[in-house]
Amino acid sequence: MLSGKVIRVARPTDRLAEVVRFYTNGLGLQIIDRFEHHEGFSGVMVGIPGESYHLEFTHQQGHLVGCAPTQDNLIVFYIPDRQEWEYAVDRLKAIGSEPVKSYNPYWDVSGLTFEDPDRYRIVLQNTSWET
Repeated sequence: MLSGKVIRVARPTDRLAEVVRFYTNGLGLQIIDRFEHHEGFSGVMVGIPGESYHLEFTHQQGHLVGCAPTQDNLIVFYIPDRQEWEYAVDRLKAIGSEPVKSYNPYWDVSGLTFEDPDRYRIVLQNTSWET
């Protein structure tokens, strides 16, 4: 069982500074850790301090990883409070990011989809997640 554990979603990028700016200045996450030139890799972890999950973005010197493989590679953020959701949308727009049509039309019903600098997509879903 995984209860009480930390979840880190990690992925490489060729645009480390731009991606970190998207998730911090745009989405409002905070840098919770970083490392530089560790065996050829640099990385930044972003998230909400105190939570048991975060995103890690890494860059390997001299290695190209390219962009998202499909338009359906998503990270979904459920933000049920309308005012908080609108604030998140406004933050992303303020850094020049505009919503894109979702590959799966389900996500356009109660949310907006944005692409990060690597064309990975996030969905800001204006609903709560129910199990």
